[in-house]
Amino acid sequence: MKNVVITGTSRGIGFELVKLFAEENYNVLALSRNDAPVAKLKFDNISSFSFDLGQETDLKKASEFVQNEWNGKVDILIHNAGAFLNKAFQETKLEEFRAIYEVNVFGLIGLTQQLIPFMTSASHIVSISSMGGVQGSMKFAGLSAYSSSKAAIITLTELLAEEYKEKGPVFNVLALGAVQTEMLAAAFPGLEAPLSAAEMASYIKNFSITGSKFYNGKLLQVSNSTP
Repeated sequence: MKNVVITGTSRGIGFELVKLFAEENYNVLALSRNDAPVAKLKFDNISSFSFDLGQETDLKKASEFVQNEWNGKVDILIHNAGAFLNKAFQETKLEEFRAIYEVNVFGLIGLTQQLIPFMTSASHIVSISSMGGVQGSMKFAGLSAYSSSKAAIITLTELLAEEYKEKGPVFNVLALGAVQTEMLAAAFPGLEAPLSAAEMASYIKNFSITGSKFYNGKLLQVSNSTP
């Protein structure tokens, strides 16, 4: 059985990813502050515990789990967790900017550093970004903290792919368009997205399994609408 680690699993795309991988007999480590929804799934091949990307002790807890329970092997890491803020730039406190970056950028960095030692050249790290973080894409007022943090992980992906190209793992980033999630409802109240969380999760799952054969250090825009 292969092993996949997924963050942001309490709802939306992350929750759907956990179910999809578990149904295909992957061992799944589901990481989220609220682990209750995943715990209710009752799959023998799903493990979960309350997890905060901003806490170094929790990052080490994930590393220790992989070492002790999975014999030190990770095949896929999906950085799905994301913090969101819709607020005018001048009204956004510096602490609020830091809080968004703590999850979307620094938490992603910290977990990656913890788990890379357990990955091989065939392993795949997939980061979930946003179309709002893509240079030249349509931008929206109020999303300066969120979209700029999502832009940071796009460039980070390119840099890490270059740094690890000889020994792996493979790094790619998906910039998602509109998906019917709670985060979308907060960003664009009343907007009906063309894709459900389950539909997008199915695409991400398939890409995570096969995409490393075709891409490394690449940004793929997964969007059929604006926003």
